[in-house]
Amino acid sequence: MSALVELNDICVQFDERKVLDRVNLSLQRGKITTLIGPNGAGKSTLVKVLLGLQRRYSGKVTKAKGLKVGYVPQKLKLNDSLPLNVERFLCLAGKYSQQELHDALKLVGAEHLISSNMHSLSGGENQRVLIARALLQRPDLLVLDEPAQGVDVQGQIDLYDLIDTIRHRFNCAVFMVSHDLHLVMAKTDDVICLHHHICCSGAPADIAQHPSYIALFGHTHQQSLAFYHHQHDHHHHDLAGQPVSGEGSQCSHHSHGHHHD
Repeated sequence: MSALVELNDICVQFDERKVLDRVNLSLQRGKITTLIGPNGAGKSTLVKVLLGLQRRYSGKVTKAKGLKVGYVPQKLKLNDSLPLNVERFLCLAGKYSQQELHDALKLVGAEHLISSNMHSLSGGENQRVLIARALLQRPDLLVLDEPAQGVDVQGQIDLYDLIDTIRHRFNCAVFMVSHDLHLVMAKTDDVICLHHHICCSGAPADIAQHPSYIALFGHTHQQSLAFYHHQHDHHHHDLAGQPVSGEGSQCSHHSHGHHHD
């Protein structure tokens, strides 16, 4: 299967500092790839190369013909003094009919927000509206930069479920940036761990065991990960991510690599 996007030997240097060092990446239709790495590891620079916003690099970027990319930024800079509701905000994305706007919001479970003020949305609602905006153009590739920032644990689980649904529905590739593996794990096909160069890449369960992942993130992530993996299909959680209604007893053992689809 040919890739939608291929990055070969990408290097980016600011002054004498190598921000990206020989990075190779291939994004396939229908797959979710998550890029993780500590702050300052070059994640946003890599996203900019992918989106064509960072033009000073060496190496080769190959994109499928007519590739449509939907981008969900980490933070949206809106002018607080301007009143802006969700419908008006989506209209700024291009010439779409009322029906298309409604459909996009419905896809992300946010049709009830159409008249809401953009400035008063919660973190999770804001992400849904931004995803709806990206979906208006029916993207082949959906790029999400730290989609779970400012969203509580249950909201994150719902958000990753939504992204998984979108991937199947649109048969698009999804490229997600995250600063850790904690909850994103359950829905990801491939993980790439970046620290200027690619330290390790592969299936989530393998990455969690990888020495360079542990060196960057420590063992604590591993435990929460294994625990989460085992119980992510129980739907009732409190905000700490614990299953509610007495399900905890059966979930107390860890199960590395145990995966529900």
